[in-house]
Amino acid sequence: MQLVVARIGRAHGIKGEVTVEVRTDEPELRLAPGAVLATEPASTGPLTIETGRVHSGRLLLRFEGVTDRTAAEALRNTLLIAEIDPEELPEGEDEYYDHQLIDLDVVTEDGTEVGRITEISHLPSQDLFIVERPDGTEVLIPFVEEIVTEIDLEEQKAVIAPPPGLIDDRAEIASSREDSE
Repeated sequence: MQLVVARIGRAHGIKGEVTVEVRTDEPELRLAPGAVLATEPASTGPLTIETGRVHSGRLLLRFEGVTDRTAAEALRNTLLIAEIDPEELPEGEDEYYDHQLIDLDVVTEDGTEVGRITEISHLPSQDLFIVERPDGTEVLIPFVEEIVTEIDLEEQKAVIAPPPGLIDDRAEIASSREDSE
């Protein structure tokens, strides 16, 4: 399975280094010296990482055969793609790759169907599951242990304990407000 792990930014200096926008939780593994990465566009690669270093909070990479600023600038906006074993799991307990969570069925603890995970949004404070409901609408579910109580990859489901109002229809919420007035 192929996953985008970074996007090449601007050239840095005159010796062929480039800045990269990291798109993986494991840059030390996926963007290490010696790693051979496919590219998009494919005509640019494959690229082999020669060196990597952090400078002013940004990851800088140099690729084999890219020795000057002109060659480095020609790589700008190229996506770097790693080949990943689909069965591979992250090292940490209760950690998952996005591709393992996409398409999981989402159900409440009592078995009520909520929908299917279509996307993971990585925000600074927490990750969100973007879940498509059977009626085609979407609901955002924070990926925190208080709400997502279980991920079962074998059964292909995520079990949630939603707080009141998280997945309730707006009509139901409005109706309950009117009843309480």
